[in-house]
Amino acid sequence: MIVRFYSSLRRPRAAGGVPVAVLVALFSLAALALFSEQGLAAGVADSSNAASNAASNAAQSAETLESAASGPAANRPPAGAASELHAAPSRTGALPRKRPVSREDGQTLSDATETSDAATSDPAASGPEDKPQHNGKPSTPAIPVPPETTSVTTHSLRLDGRKIDYTATAGNLLLHDKTGAANASVFYVAYTVPTKTPSTRPVTFLFNGGPGAGSVFLMMGSFGPKRVRTASPASTPPAPYTLEDNPDSLLDTTDLVFIDAVGAGLSRIVGHGTGKDFWGVDEDLSAFAQFIDRYLTVNQRWNSPKYLLGESYGTARAAMLAYQLGQNDIALNGVILMSSVLDSSAFSPGFDFKSESYLPSFAAIAWYHDKITPKPASLPAFLDEARAFARGPYAQALAQGDALPDTEREAIAARIAYFTGLDVGYVKRNRLRLYPSRFRSELLRNQSRSVGRYDARFEGIDSDDSSEHPDFDASVSSVSNAFNAALHQHFAQDLHFTPTERYQVFNDDALRQWDWKHREWWGERLQLPYAAGDLAEAMRQNPQLRVMSLNGYFDLATPFYATEYALAHLGVDSPLRENVRIAYYPTGHMIYLDDAALHTLKRDLASFYAAQPH
Repeated sequence: MIVRFYSSLRRPRAAGGVPVAVLVALFSLAALALFSEQGLAAGVADSSNAASNAASNAAQSAETLESAASGPAANRPPAGAASELHAAPSRTGALPRKRPVSREDGQTLSDATETSDAATSDPAASGPEDKPQHNGKPSTPAIPVPPETTSVTTHSLRLDGRKIDYTATAGNLLLHDKTGAANASVFYVAYTVPTKTPSTRPVTFLFNGGPGAGSVFLMMGSFGPKRVRTASPASTPPAPYTLEDNPDSLLDTTDLVFIDAVGAGLSRIVGHGTGKDFWGVDEDLSAFAQFIDRYLTVNQRWNSPKYLLGESYGTARAAMLAYQLGQNDIALNGVILMSSVLDSSAFSPGFDFKSESYLPSFAAIAWYHDKITPKPASLPAFLDEARAFARGPYAQALAQGDALPDTEREAIAARIAYFTGLDVGYVKRNRLRLYPSRFRSELLRNQSRSVGRYDARFEGIDSDDSSEHPDFDASVSSVSNAFNAALHQHFAQDLHFTPTERYQVFNDDALRQWDWKHREWWGERLQLPYAAGDLAEAMRQNPQLRVMSLNGYFDLATPFYATEYALAHLGVDSPLRENVRIAYYPTGHMIYLDDAALHTLKRDLASFYAAQPH
């Protein structure tokens, strides 16, 4: 106000008017009296206006997040659910029914429509740049930067009758921004077998997805030296849980480094880092690339064969990271994709590919629950029939849209009902298009049960039998507690490591704030990542790169048909196509939950590591 006042005084002087000195004296006396009476009131009013403006801005931010939620994150499971479990971005484009915030990784993670504004975020996670800056200084102090530390222990394990001595290392490595300042501390657990020739010993970097999931599921359930036993596909009872040596560990084949993404597990933002530095497709890739570079240097593993193993969104990360690491002069030997998300825009609204993709998965699940009459003896043969129908008559019928003749509609509806075990009237009421959440509620409705999303063999009990959407995902709630407890037992009992902070299985703030835009290898910045495109270019530039795709038949988070389609459209020539393998297992998203499936999986991966590129 004072600045504006003096500015107005300058104008009469410039125009040659009344002497300014006289006016200044008169107005100054009047202003002094006015300010003394109204100063306090004005201060209160300014504070009120500022608060009002802040609330308005926060509401606009929340509205923006709510709109963005209809994109990749909209399919995240209700909070509290266990996942990554793994999480495939939702491609429905439609906002799902609102639910209380909960979680399951990798792949719903909770409904992104539950994202409220950034004010609900953890201050340590949002960081100083999420708040207004004044005078060029951070509005909050820097988060303390921990030193790089390790807890190293030695153990032994018997695999196939052979004793394996190994070292377990729980530690952290610091990431740095462009100025050289530390902005993240990344937690990892490495299991390594001592050798005099590290150049012949592979090292594999493993991670779950989310986004925003720690790697507890892979570390405690798949290929590490310890594994928690679950009752899958039944619900696992509460503690005590059984943590035991893993006879299907990959330690006889490769060293294993399990990594928590920044903001998840025990990885933390530090210094003046912010969520914006890490919670996005490209930011996440840069963080993992920097960590791998640093790990190779600290542990002198640059000349070792290098592999990536990602689950759920971790497969998208691995596919894109294969290309980025190549640009950083780190050539990979192999990429392993478990329950894949390779084209995040494949299920965009207005297109029927989603319905086509899910039908073979629906058929597998209906077969498992004895809803196919007569039930075929061979599941793979039955699914070949379902695939042929999906890509042929079904896709052609959907392509006609509303113009599909009634007689054809009736015939297609009858075939859909056969493959899915649903009532033909229900299929017609859904206009021939079945969505995963509705299928999960409808298949066993007459038994008052729903089926799981990550693994549809699991059965859940809903509050009533009328909902279109299950109340929770039984395939997450049935195992997540066991994994979390087993991890902490492993820390204390085996690694002699005591976390100073809570292990964050899922970070919903990371998912809510995730920037899904990605710059593809050809330079275009897409609104949703096309991970398969980067993987294909990585294969062209590194013709020795091999890819292994692992798929569960009963997974409704990442349908295997969509993965087959993405890998069939890489656009690489014949010799490179020979470097891609696809395998299937009678399980769900977390293939390793079943003992028999894990045993087969271990055998398949050992063969993959031993094979030579074409």
